Amino acid sequence: MPDYKEMYYTLFRASERAVNILPKAQRACEELYLESPRPGLTLSPPVPTGSAKPEEKPADKEKPAGS
Repeated sequence: MPDYKEMYYTLFRASERAVNILPKAQRACEELYLESPRPGLTLSPPVPTGSAKPEEKPADKEKPAGS
């Protein structure tokens, strides 16, 4: 007759090891990320957007004569 108790404990121990593998790997990857050098930030100049004229602001318009 199979020893069901031993089979259960064998499977349970293997399940526990499997459940602990992923968090351990995640922590290791997080440590690698935190220890890695940070890339420098480089800002590029703005790209011109075609030949559209800038919009006039109300303050830029000429005031009517006599105001």
